[in-house]
Amino acid sequence: MRTTAEARRTPAAARDPAAGRRGRPAAAEPETPAAGPTPAAPPAVAEAPSLAVTAVRMMRVEEGLHALHVGELAGDGGAVSGMTVPAAHVAVPLAGDGGGVEIVAAFPGRGPWLGKPGGTLVLRAAAGGGYVLVTGYGLPGAQPAPLPIELRRIDGTPAAAPAATAAPARGATAAAGTAAPAESREIPTEILLHIERAGDRLFPGRGWVGALGRRLRIEAFTVRPLETLAPSDIEMKGFLPNGGETPWVPGGVLCGTRGRGLPLIGFALRVVPQQADRFEVAYQGSFFASGISALHQNGEPCRAAAGDDPLEAVNVRLIERGTAAPGAGDDAE
Repeated sequence: MRTTAEARRTPAAARDPAAGRRGRPAAAEPETPAAGPTPAAPPAVAEAPSLAVTAVRMMRVEEGLHALHVGELAGDGGAVSGMTVPAAHVAVPLAGDGGGVEIVAAFPGRGPWLGKPGGTLVLRAAAGGGYVLVTGYGLPGAQPAPLPIELRRIDGTPAAAPAATAAPARGATAAAGTAAPAESREIPTEILLHIERAGDRLFPGRGWVGALGRRLRIEAFTVRPLETLAPSDIEMKGFLPNGGETPWVPGGVLCGTRGRGLPLIGFALRVVPQQADRFEVAYQGSFFASGISALHQNGEPCRAAAGDDPLEAVNVRLIERGTAAPGAGDDAE
């Protein structure tokens, strides 16, 4: 049975269910999240522009230093996404044994890409040789076209050795006073170069010396034989910008300038007349814009094909010609 007090409270509690829970806050109604902007759909990926591969050629490169010349590329000129075509790319696949081929210089650019006029790359192949891969590119739809490529060795002995002569068969008689030809040999040398920002640098005179492909100007040089010949037995001349040139100076004496900021744009070497019948000198230069020169010998000027193009590296060979041994007469049985 309910008491009178409970009866009095019942109508109020019925009207307000929270009235009987004094001191306890009513539960809050969950808020409905506000509707935000609809996320934008991810942008469509633009299709990459297409290029035509006009030629692919893989070439074997034997151990040593080589010049890879690529002639003018065929095809219409244009651009694809900022890339100018036709173009060629020279790649050197990595060798598993750490050898293979290395690009040490490029002309007229600085890397493995060549434009329509072509260009020249200097390659160094390690022991065992390696390969280079040359790929030509053109505008979309371009037709295949051959790559004008020439690969030639540039670190061999420039002077031609005399032709080998077959030895007489045993028992044959040698004519009195005849001479058996001997092979020519290279005289070891050392080369001092004064290079901008590097100063004097001394190199063994074997192959290319200097800053090949790095565009550091040679300002002076000297060559000194290490045996057989005295330094004064060879003479040198340097060519300077604006038509300047040095006098002929003997080996061991610096030819050119120091500290004046004047690069050599060419040079020449010769053997003195007293030794010219027995010795000769052959040389090449590498220039900033013109690349590697043709072979020159015995006092011929070695200069760039274009203006006052600075010299950056030289390749010099001092050769002793083959000498004849006196005839030995009849061979004894």
